[in-house]
Amino acid sequence: MSILTDELSVINAGLPLIVEGVPAAQVTQLDWRPPAFGDADVARLALTLDTEVTDAANAVAIAKVHAVKPQLTRIRPAREVMPGIAEGRTLLHAGPPIEVERMCGPMRGALIGATLFEGWADNADEAIRMLDSGEIAVAPCHHHGAVGPMAGVIAPSMPVLVATDLDDGRQAFASLNEGLGKVLRFGAYDSEVITRLTWMRDVLGPVLDRTLEKYGPIDVTSLIGQALSMGDEGHNRNVAATSLLARRLAPTIAELEPNSDSVAVLAFLAGNDHFALNISMAAAKLALDAAIGVENSTLVTAMARNGVEFGLRVAGSGTEWFTTPVGPADGLFFPGFGPEDANPDLGDSAITETLGLGGFAMAASPAITQFVGGTPNDALAATRSMRRITLGPHPAYPLPPLNFAGTPSGIDVLKVLDTGVLPLINTGIAHKEAGVGQIGAGIVTAPSEVFLKAARFLAEQRAHT
Repeated sequence: MSILTDELSVINAGLPLIVEGVPAAQVTQLDWRPPAFGDADVARLALTLDTEVTDAANAVAIAKVHAVKPQLTRIRPAREVMPGIAEGRTLLHAGPPIEVERMCGPMRGALIGATLFEGWADNADEAIRMLDSGEIAVAPCHHHGAVGPMAGVIAPSMPVLVATDLDDGRQAFASLNEGLGKVLRFGAYDSEVITRLTWMRDVLGPVLDRTLEKYGPIDVTSLIGQALSMGDEGHNRNVAATSLLARRLAPTIAELEPNSDSVAVLAFLAGNDHFALNISMAAAKLALDAAIGVENSTLVTAMARNGVEFGLRVAGSGTEWFTTPVGPADGLFFPGFGPEDANPDLGDSAITETLGLGGFAMAASPAITQFVGGTPNDALAATRSMRRITLGPHPAYPLPPLNFAGTPSGIDVLKVLDTGVLPLINTGIAHKEAGVGQIGAGIVTAPSEVFLKAARFLAEQRAHT
C-alpha cells in the first residue's frame, strides 16, 4: 500500500490531460509522438531504410556539404552566368515546378513585373496574356542552380550573385535583395518597383561586380559565422551580415567612379538590412547541391515553396521533388492586414534552414521569436529541438548561447519520421493578391506529408537496387 501513501513521481508519454490531476512538480512529460506521424506503413518502410548503409551514405553526404566553402565571386547579369536562360524568353520562380495557371497571386505579380522589366510587354494585361499563352517560359530557380526569396523570380537581365566553390568550380546563384515592403519578390510590380529594378541592373550590380573584382572573393561561410555571433540567424535577420559586408567593401566602393554611383550604392546597402539574405541563400544552395545524388542518403538537400505547394528534395533521390499543399505562416502583420490577407508560404529561402540557418539558428537571434510572441527561451528551445532531426552540428556556425555548439545541420528524413519533429522555417508573408507586396513575417513548419512521400520513394528505390 506504500504506493498510495508515498510521494508519486509520474512519467507521462501520452496526452497531458491524462495526468492533469497530479501536481505539476511530480510529472515529467515526455515529448513522444507516434513514428511516421502515425502512418504505420511508412513507419515500417522507415525501418527498412534505417540501416548501416544509410548511416554511411549520410556521413558521406553531410561531409560533402560541410566541406564546401562558398565564395562570393561576381555579380553578373543572369543570362551571362546561369545555364539555360540565355536564349528566348524564360523567367525563373521559387519552389517546385508549377504551371502558370496554378500560380498564386504574388508569384503571378512578380512574373508580370519581370516581364515589364525586361521590356517584353508594355503593360500588365499584355504581360498576363504572354504568360498565360506560354510565350514566356517559366521554370524553377532550383533547376538552374539558383534560388530566389519569396516569389523568387529571376529574369535574364537581372544581376545575380555568383557563389563559387573554388575547389571544384561549381557555382550557385541568387537575385539581389531589393529590401522590404513593396518589392517584386512579394508580388508588387508598379513603376516604383520597376524603377528600382532598373537601377539595380544599371548601377548596383555593375558597381558591386567591379568592387569584387578589385577586392577579391568574399568568404561567405566566415561572414555568416561572424554574423551569428552578432545576433543574426541568416534568414529573417541579416543586420550583422549586411553591415559586415558593407564595412568590408565600402572603401573599395568609395574609390570607384562615378562617385555619385558609389554614394548611391553605399546608401542602398545602409538602408537594406536584408541584403545579405540572398548571399546566404546562394551559399547554402551551393553547399547542399554537393550532396545531390549520394546513393542511399536520406539527407534533405532542398525545401522550397511556390505559394501553392511545399517541395522537398533528398540526396538519395537526386532531383526528384516531393510535394504537398502548403499553408500560411504564423506571424505578425503590418497594420491593416491579417491572416485573411496572407498568401500561403512561398520562396526558396528555406534553403537556409536546410543547411542549418534561419529557424535552426534561432538561438543566435532570440528577437526573431517576437514574430509569434515568443521569448529568448523559446529561441533556445527551437534550436535544441532541431538537433533531434539533423545529422550533426555545422562546424563553421557556432552558437554562443549554446556553448558555441554548431547550428543543427543536415535534416534527416528518417529522424523527422522517428521523432515527429518538423523543420522550423522563418519566413516573410506576402499578400495573396498580385501587386500588394509584403504584409508581415512569421514562422512556419514543413508539412509532414513531404517526408512521408520521400520515405515511400526511397524505400521503393532501395527495393529495386
